[in-house]
Amino acid sequence: MVATIIDGKKLAKKIKEQVKKEIEEKGLRAKLSLILAGKDEASKVYVRRKHNACEEVGILSDHRFFDERVSEQRLLEEIRKLNTDDSVSGILVQLPLPGQIDVKKVLNIIAPEKDVDGFHPINVGKSSMKQKEGFLPCTPLGILKMLESLKVEIEGKNVVLVGASNIVGKPLGIMLLNQNATITYCNKYTKNLKEHTKKADILIVAVGKPKLITKDMVKEGVIVIDIGMNRTPDGKLVGDVDFDEVKKIALAITPVPGGVGPMTVACLMENTLKAEKQRKGIE
Repeated sequence: MVATIIDGKKLAKKIKEQVKKEIEEKGLRAKLSLILAGKDEASKVYVRRKHNACEEVGILSDHRFFDERVSEQRLLEEIRKLNTDDSVSGILVQLPLPGQIDVKKVLNIIAPEKDVDGFHPINVGKSSMKQKEGFLPCTPLGILKMLESLKVEIEGKNVVLVGASNIVGKPLGIMLLNQNATITYCNKYTKNLKEHTKKADILIVAVGKPKLITKDMVKEGVIVIDIGMNRTPDGKLVGDVDFDEVKKIALAITPVPGGVGPMTVACLMENTLKAEKQRKGIE
């Protein structure tokens, strides 16, 4: 069996082209405000990529940079200003935040209609209830689009998620449950992980442990979505799955890099456009 390599860059390009086309055709002026606090180098890279994507599709973007000593009150004040700024379509706070900041407070204060990351409790609730006006988190949304590109029938499939974070695992499981999949969540307390992963028709991994999933842990014909991002001692970027071995028996698999990452950014562009359209009452 030769696995299909799910090309996230190619799919992301199509999404961004569609966003750009719609912005131009409808004469929209969407704007994304990005907030970064602290000196996390990976976060700086992610914010830069998001800014570049905005430029690519015709979305305005601005950055609010704060050092690692910023107070929680100062950050909340900035978000309140953006909530009431009529020029701003969407707000994104790059995670992680410095330790003195309560992440829940920050995410909860973002206006739900500008929460293009989809983390506000109102948007979480809307997504679980399949209400279309809410925002789906960008990484789970990107993964759904990847599965759609394979023309996979989700209904009835056994989906195993290794990693149950609030950012990816939990919302993605709900979204797939809404498509009538059978969901199994695994976490660091799961005993005999292999017993669960072997049953997966679709295996989604997001834990940050290089090559955690090996060939003997999956069945032939599995679809593997690898969200892991890990640096090897020699600086190479790898996922949580042993890509070279697992691809020998998988039906389809995402590479790292070039898989889920580009889709996350593309779906952020799509959500920002959606926010602007909803503000203007445009279908």
